Amino acid sequence: MGRIKTKLVKRKTRELINAHSEKFSGDYDQNKQVAEKYMEFPSKKIRNVIAGYVTRIKRKEA
Repeated sequence: MGRIKTKLVKRKTRELINAHSEKFSGDYDQNKQVAEKYMEFPSKKIRNVIAGYVTRIKRKEA
């Protein structure tokens, strides 16, 4: 079993993917930098969780 993502994480991830889908990939470190560039995050932890969720979604699409 994995960790459950909050509504905030899911909503912000969908917003990022809808707006900048072509800039994200299956690489976590790259996604972390792209997410930092396009959004203001309250903490590093939230940014990292969102970057990880984007990575998971992109790997699932491929």
